[in-house]
Amino acid sequence: MKREAVAHLKARFGLSERRACQIAGADRKTIRYRSQRAPDTELRGRLRELANERRRFGYRRLFVLLRREGEPSGINRIYRLYREEGLTVRKRRARRKAIGTRAPILVEARANARWSLDFVHDQFVCGRRFRVLNIVDDVTRECLAAIPDTSISGRRVARELAALIERRGKPGMIVSDNGTELTSNAILKWCAENRIEWHYIAPGKPMQNGFVESFNGRMRDEFLNETLFRNLAHARDLIAAWVTDYNTERPHSALGYQTPAGFALHLTTAIARPAARDESSARRAIAQPAPIGVNNHRAPVVAG
Repeated sequence: MKREAVAHLKARFGLSERRACQIAGADRKTIRYRSQRAPDTELRGRLRELANERRRFGYRRLFVLLRREGEPSGINRIYRLYREEGLTVRKRRARRKAIGTRAPILVEARANARWSLDFVHDQFVCGRRFRVLNIVDDVTRECLAAIPDTSISGRRVARELAALIERRGKPGMIVSDNGTELTSNAILKWCAENRIEWHYIAPGKPMQNGFVESFNGRMRDEFLNETLFRNLAHARDLIAAWVTDYNTERPHSALGYQTPAGFALHLTTAIARPAARDESSARRAIAQPAPIGVNNHRAPVVAG
């Protein structure tokens, strides 16, 4: 700032450097100093490339990606270049935050301890709408499935869950809202037959299903808002590619900027170690708590 002030005084009022420095309170050596550091041309170019590829990533996630590529620069330097290049992500309007106390439900820190389900909507370039069924592991934050279609019924949800369980194993609990597809007779019957604990959040309280809601927000912000879909086949291809990138490449801030797949592997390795864990480590094997409001009673099964 002082350097700009001295330059302004010299240009606007024709003052000498000595007089301008006296008025601005600047040291003449500081004003005359020119950095001898090599230009950051290559690093700036790579930073711009990553920012263009990941339009909704801030400097922290870009720093993680650069570190993966072997860049030794610290986060402060990356932040300075990020600001100088004008790459700051535009903030969207903040939502109202919930007020009040919460009684969290603790979940064991292991894969398949709890899944969350929800729908997100978008449309093709022709204007026809479609929806995506998202299934998220609340502990590892992996997206287990993202199924786009123009219509997804309760029977379709049950079939997709059955196929997912065959590949991954049975979850300890499933959490969802009270949508008609998720409270249908098909889902209630499927839960009873497979002995699945299904918990419904309180009506009108999406924050109680916060893990999948957070995922939906990231999917909307970083992918759906940035992409045009020609048709259903095009949407399926792009969504599948984005989910793979989300699980295996995207740094997740809640996981210490690990990827969900990397965190799941680390978690599985830690659990598989010999049982020489002390009581303190056993207490740490607790996942982040879920929001309150989850119905702790199994959904009743409709007779017949």
